[in-house]
Amino acid sequence: MNKEKDFPVTRNQTSLSSSETEAILPQELAARLDLYPENKRRPVNKTVFRSEYFQLTYNLKENVLNVSSRGNLVYSAIPYDTARNYIQRAAIQYLLHPEEVRQYIEAHKANLETYLILSIFQTTNKRVNKDSSEIIKAYAAIFEDPLFEIQILGRLLQHDETGALSANLAGKFLFSENMKTGISGYVSEYLKFIVQLTQTLPLKSDGKNIQLVSSNLQGVLPSDKQLSLESDIKLGLNLLPQEVKQTIKQSIAATKQAIPANNKLLLRSEFGKELSKVRKNYVAHSVDPREIEQYFENVLPTENTNLVNVVSDIQTIDGKLAFTNKHFNILAGDISDSRVVNEDIEGLYVIGNHDLVDILPKDQNKKGKEWEKWQPFFKNEWFKALIHNPEDSWYKLPIGNHLYYEYVKNELEKRFPKISVLNNDSLIHNGIRYIGLTIPVVLARRKKAQQKFILKTLDQLLNNEYDVPTVIVSHAPLFNELSMLSPESPAYNKDYVCSQPQLETLFEEYNIIGAIHGHHQIPASAGRYKMTKFAGKELFVVCSIYSKMNTGFELMELLTGEK
Repeated sequence: MNKEKDFPVTRNQTSLSSSETEAILPQELAARLDLYPENKRRPVNKTVFRSEYFQLTYNLKENVLNVSSRGNLVYSAIPYDTARNYIQRAAIQYLLHPEEVRQYIEAHKANLETYLILSIFQTTNKRVNKDSSEIIKAYAAIFEDPLFEIQILGRLLQHDETGALSANLAGKFLFSENMKTGISGYVSEYLKFIVQLTQTLPLKSDGKNIQLVSSNLQGVLPSDKQLSLESDIKLGLNLLPQEVKQTIKQSIAATKQAIPANNKLLLRSEFGKELSKVRKNYVAHSVDPREIEQYFENVLPTENTNLVNVVSDIQTIDGKLAFTNKHFNILAGDISDSRVVNEDIEGLYVIGNHDLVDILPKDQNKKGKEWEKWQPFFKNEWFKALIHNPEDSWYKLPIGNHLYYEYVKNELEKRFPKISVLNNDSLIHNGIRYIGLTIPVVLARRKKAQQKFILKTLDQLLNNEYDVPTVIVSHAPLFNELSMLSPESPAYNKDYVCSQPQLETLFEEYNIIGAIHGHHQIPASAGRYKMTKFAGKELFVVCSIYSKMNTGFELMELLTGEK
């Protein structure tokens, strides 16, 4: 569901009073707080910069800069359109690298043709093929309007990161239908705002995150993917519609013929009742991305050269590992839903909840020799649920060193003979000790028992070797303090905090440098690592979820401190 809400961009663990603001914000930003009268009655969220439709606010409590809609401009008439952040990121990449944007889109031509075929069918109930005049014309239209081309890039970024799209395809991929959605108007106003903002203040943005130029956008995008005062946007700017270009502060003079604009704004004040009626009567018809993935090609490279490669949550359904890496891999669980076998990949593996089902025999009737080894678990309610309805079994799973997990480990090692499956065990690779804990899911209701198990196991595996650099790997995070999950996520549980003082003491005494997890399906664009304070020291937390744009995260820069 699309919600016009703030998106956090730079965080600090410390809450701030208003008297401390100027010590945190540079003078150029702190001085602006007095420009807006509403700041006097706002105890937390202070306006720093605004336009007619967007605003930059500063949260005093959390030390966070936010860009948000001011409420009247509607992002999309399409109900439940979740691509806003992808399209904003695409808008900035179009400004910075228009030629690369065109190349990226053209590389996806076969997939775009599939989307266009489906779009035309959804609109007209007419079946066409990729060589038809309708598809040729619809594909060409992508490159005739820059604001539409930006949207197409955003859709492809979403496709490559989260899977194939299925709902409301016509409004997303057919120019004739897209004109009715209001997204082009949103994009034009967003571009005006974000360029004015970064030209006026010492800020940088990748379209989702915004931060002070002097800070690092941790784990998001390299500097050449971020818009700032130093960015060269002449080429991209000159391709935009004339009226958009002319209203951007400090815009560069146009050198090309003006392109007709398709940027009618969709305002809540004008269309609010109509939008509410459409969304109230809307019946969702989206399909699980994995069900339609077979109709699309993966046009991005599947091999990476990371020396210590972190990946999780591939959940592949075609029986093949979805990426290749010839070095050391850390597989943080949920790698397969199709009994993958790979004799070449090396590294370590921790058990995820999907792995618990994936290793079981295919025959659901529990007959035949394949089931004999699993008979000791037949009487357990959690095991019965695991077989017949896994989604209802996750929070019934046993904690700690249960025999079932050892069985799972043995099966996984048969499939990945060069991989060490760490079921509450450890290994050392190039001087770094990796401890793999079996935490398939977040067990918030049994947090006390879970953390007691974590403490006992870590104490045993650390074995009084205080100086060895150590990374802890688990599928679900250990607790909130060492999790990448945002408190704004529906999956976030505020009670899943570290409540064992002895765990903090253990982290303080030993040379634990970071933690790795998966499980929460955090998109790569949200950042794959963060630095956090815990037990009186700074640790890294990595969550590397697989996508076609993300075949793994290079851990070496964090291990060596060169972040």
